[in-house]
Amino acid sequence: MTRVLRGITWEHDRGCGGVVAAAAAYRAVRPEVQVVWESRSLQAFADQPLDDLVAHYDLLVIDHPHIPLAAQRGLVVPLDGTGHDDELAVLRAQSVGRSQESYVSGGHQYGLAIDAAAQVAAFRPDLIAAPPRDWPAVLALAREGRVLWPAKPIDAFSSLVTVAANAGASPMRVDGAFLPPADALAALDLLHELAAHVPSRNLRQNPIEVADELASGDRWAYSPLLFGYTNYSRAGFRDHRLRYVDVPVGAQGASGSLLGGAGIAVSVSASDPDAAIDHAFWLASADVQRRSYFDGGGQPGNAAAWDDDRTNELTLDFFRGTRATLDGAYLRPRHADYVTFQDLASPLVTRALSGDATDADVVDELNELAARLLGGPDAHR
Repeated sequence: MTRVLRGITWEHDRGCGGVVAAAAAYRAVRPEVQVVWESRSLQAFADQPLDDLVAHYDLLVIDHPHIPLAAQRGLVVPLDGTGHDDELAVLRAQSVGRSQESYVSGGHQYGLAIDAAAQVAAFRPDLIAAPPRDWPAVLALAREGRVLWPAKPIDAFSSLVTVAANAGASPMRVDGAFLPPADALAALDLLHELAAHVPSRNLRQNPIEVADELASGDRWAYSPLLFGYTNYSRAGFRDHRLRYVDVPVGAQGASGSLLGGAGIAVSVSASDPDAAIDHAFWLASADVQRRSYFDGGGQPGNAAAWDDDRTNELTLDFFRGTRATLDGAYLRPRHADYVTFQDLASPLVTRALSGDATDADVVDELNELAARLLGGPDAHR
């Protein structure tokens, strides 16, 4: 009798292509198990409460900042101590940067990194021979009208975190504070200058929309801060291929970029928890990640796939070209109220960039929010 596991992921080739292709390959390994995937929007992936999903799905592809609250509410099951600890040790050793660590809360592993990402840079190799490597060069190219930058509220917030951390001022490293005002204002100054030389529509766009625009026509040549998508580096995905590289270097080199990515978790309401856990570990394994998962359009979270000659050859060296950024990426606070903080903080950054609020007022509000939501110790950090 076939056991059916239902999974929920997000609607882009990177989000659904890899898991669907791997599910098909899994039938050869476990013919008695069928994994069926559904998709939700990228926005829902970022902010839809997991409470809405756990009753309907066995497997959840989720954003790691949701893990502490999900663990606190008992929405997902811990994956350590389930008979897979040897595999878990291997996966931790094969983590791209802190990707596996990002799914740990309260000392337990609640998800496995099947997708690794951070804000990186992208350019059109058919339009410019080499990308700018530091911020003065980025701004010079922006003044020529060749640069795009996704600055929808969540992406503007991510960029603020990246720029500040890259300058040596990591946000939210002190309980109850976002950043010292001088550090936050310095980061906003740079983002203001960038915003002044990119299209105003960028303040409403996400990385997918910018990558689509960058991959068409012959005007736009570069973006300095956007989450990487290997799909745009693959032949035939769009009219033109993008090449992804490390973020512009600052005081901390290429480090400090906000860590993103996606992980697979098992719902507490899973119809067959053992089968769901088995599939999660199989999906995160090195051979699956660099073969069926990658071939389906997925962006692996396993370092074996990032080191693989074939995956790099097929993506204009996407993985090797951005690895320094991923290895030095900034991990957001492991706090149960972090997602609420991020949801409220993100529009404030766009308000500052659009001139609807002063930078000083926005920085004050960010610090007030941090004091209210992130202050004091958190048991699930």
